[in-house]
Amino acid sequence: MAVALRYPEVSDLCIGKPPVRSLPPSATVADALAALRSGGAASYVAVVAGDRAPSPSRSPEKARDVAGRVGIADVVCFLCADERSLADPAGALRSPVSALLPKDAPPIRRVEPHASVLEALDVILEGASALVVPIRSGGRRRLSGGGEFCWLTHEDFVRYFLNSIALFAPVAALSVAALGLVRPAGPSVRLHDPALSALPLLRRALADHSAVAVLSAAGDLAGELSPALLASSSDVTAAAAAVATLSVGDLMAFADYASPPESLVRAIKSRLKGRGLDRLLDLIEEDVADAASVLSVSPFATSSSSDEESVGPKRRRRQRSGRSLSSSEAAACHPGSSLMAVMVQAVAHRVSHVWVVEDDVDDYGSGGRRLVGIVAFADVLSVFREQLVEL
Repeated sequence: MAVALRYPEVSDLCIGKPPVRSLPPSATVADALAALRSGGAASYVAVVAGDRAPSPSRSPEKARDVAGRVGIADVVCFLCADERSLADPAGALRSPVSALLPKDAPPIRRVEPHASVLEALDVILEGASALVVPIRSGGRRRLSGGGEFCWLTHEDFVRYFLNSIALFAPVAALSVAALGLVRPAGPSVRLHDPALSALPLLRRALADHSAVAVLSAAGDLAGELSPALLASSSDVTAAAAAVATLSVGDLMAFADYASPPESLVRAIKSRLKGRGLDRLLDLIEEDVADAASVLSVSPFATSSSSDEESVGPKRRRRQRSGRSLSSSEAAACHPGSSLMAVMVQAVAHRVSHVWVVEDDVDDYGSGGRRLVGIVAFADVLSVFREQLVEL
């Protein structure tokens, strides 16, 4: 029975997960960038709420509370958030790492390893964007060093339930529409819109671990702007310059190729020069990791390995971190798709949402995909939470 899934400890979900890389509040944006880049496949690093070394007035437990987590996409958004950062990217990289943390972002919560899966799931459904769980070593928690906890995200819980999906029949076979899981898709952007105008939506998507739907001129789903897209560039300053100067459609094209079309590169450089952003123009062809190390040689860049939900280096047209989609393509289903099918699709593509579309075919047999909503992991997990109580 599915009720048996209540009793395993949340530490069972952490098996095989490497420790989280972490930074103290005294770190800079450059430190965060260096740590992310040095980790190879690192997608997020934790920003702890206190000093790494506990003081007499601060317990070891409190010293390692996590204030937030940041990734490459957060750095890109920060660099192109205002004209001052674009005009002086080197100065922006010297800003405190706390500048990357949205003030209204969902919190990250700590859960003890002995907590039940049901208890941890409740914390997620109460609004936590992720959980940190202390890592056990030889039956004891590690409370010292740089990597004493691991991440648990919505995806980890979805994978956990997907592995036992047979226990949830017949609910797993019901359509997402029948289960009431299709929500309004929220604000979207058009292909011809300036990418910079989508920045507020992108920052909200970063906080929610979601994405922004991109619509064609006809209103069909054409793709998405996501953290994966912003993190896909091998050069963060180039990505920020692309956001600041290109249209949404051109930004998607820029991100989806290892070597962006020369016409886009020329357009970016011309527009940067026209706006007097010479410093950003000088950096656009440099490796950001080298630039960051010159600005601030990070003592945190060699900390523990990253989590398994990571997004690896760009490989175009590619499969990245198990994803078969390019970074701008969007995973989509229909209202009649089963819950299990949607879960499989989302997990396979390493996304926390699936767009819901309806085929819009004209009399000539052609047409597109009209966006009608979105299915998010939080709502999927609510279904399993109800099942765990009822069964």
